[in-house]
Amino acid sequence: MKMDKDIILHKWLNNAATRDEVMQLKADPEYASYLKISEATASFDVPEMDMEANLRILSEKKRNLPMSTPKVISIVWKVAAVLMVLLAGYLYVSTLNTSVETDIAQTETIVLPDNSEVTLNASSTISYNKNDWEDERRLTLKGEAYFKVIKGNKFSVETSEGTVQVLGTQFNVYVRNGVFAVTCFEGLVSVAFNDTILKLPAGEKIQIENGKLTATEALENPSPSWLTDESSFENAPLLRVVEALERQYPITISLKNVDSAKHFTGSFTHKNLELALKAICEPLQLHYKINENGTVYLINAENSK
Repeated sequence: MKMDKDIILHKWLNNAATRDEVMQLKADPEYASYLKISEATASFDVPEMDMEANLRILSEKKRNLPMSTPKVISIVWKVAAVLMVLLAGYLYVSTLNTSVETDIAQTETIVLPDNSEVTLNASSTISYNKNDWEDERRLTLKGEAYFKVIKGNKFSVETSEGTVQVLGTQFNVYVRNGVFAVTCFEGLVSVAFNDTILKLPAGEKIQIENGKLTATEALENPSPSWLTDESSFENAPLLRVVEALERQYPITISLKNVDSAKHFTGSFTHKNLELALKAICEPLQLHYKINENGTVYLINAENSK
């Protein structure tokens, strides 16, 4: 029946028809023509779709089909519907962003469409649109990433705390829990937050907490320490250090009678949990205990006995 074949045609357009169902369509001259037309459109280069050429093809098929006028009109409408579905699909896909997300203890380097590079630290995400990249080099960041930007038009990194803009440079952006830190390793970086714009030259770092500038400092290292599997801190709150440790190891940390207002200066490795814990605990006069379930307890030294 015609209704059954319409249903099979719908399934075929959605790649859900069985081999036997496809054979039924091909055995019917009317439905076989649908298949041929739709298969022809599958080879079109959608981003450069030549609608005039496609309409000419449909017009020629219309002239050559030995059918009555009502049947021809019906086929033209159905083929037009197929083309509209394809066009709508292209328009939908062209607006989708590409997202890359890293997990605990994972870093990943992404090459952007202009050959600029982004290296994501653990538990971080970037999102950007490949199709618009040539016109607007713009991406969003959650977490931390190191950028090597090829010179060209403006390159923007948007975060929940502010925006970083460059033309071509190397820089690091950190944005977590209200802390926004930008470090410039090469070139010049423009940092916008609230109603403030700062120019950051190579060798300098700024840190903004809850929308307020809290620190600026000069750099000694030529690149972020986390690229060499270490996390470094300068007078950082213990809770921030603990969160960083949990991003590099599959653990949960619990503070047992420990003053969370303690501050830590130093670094820990991403390769050995025991060494990392010692690097944090010894300067702060803490002890640690690792449970089998992956929980790590940090304990004041005087309370550890």
